[in-house]
Amino acid sequence: MSKLDKDQVIADFTAAYEKAHGKKPTIDAKSGWYSVDGGKNMRLAQLAEEAEVLKGTTKAPAAELTQPSKSTKSNRDRAAKRPGASKAPVKTSSTGKGLTARDLWRKKLEDGNTVSRLPRGSSQ
Repeated sequence: MSKLDKDQVIADFTAAYEKAHGKKPTIDAKSGWYSVDGGKNMRLAQLAEEAEVLKGTTKAPAAELTQPSKSTKSNRDRAAKRPGASKAPVKTSSTGKGLTARDLWRKKLEDGNTVSRLPRGSSQ
C-alpha cells in the first residue's frame, strides 16, 4: 500500500476537476473524509482515483463523483457468486417434508469450510 500525500492528491484533483468542469471544486475535509461540492464523502484514495478518471476524460458528468466505487460493487458481486451461497428454502418438519432450520444450519456447517460451530445446547 502506497502512502498518499494529502496536499498533492488535493492539488491533482483540483487541477483535473477544473480542467474537466471549468470551475474550482469546493472540497470539505472532516476527519479523513472529503466531500466535493457537497456530494458524497470519500476517502483520500477515492479522491486520487477520481482525479485519474477526470484526467482521462474531457467532460465528466457531476454524477460520476457520487457513484459507488467499482471495488464495492465487485465485492458484492463476488459475495453473491460464491459457490456455497445458494439460498435453499427452509422448510419445517411439522409437515414431514424438508429440514428444520436447526437441521439445515447443521448441514450447512458440516458441508462448508468454516470454523463456525453450532450454538451451545444444540448437539442433539
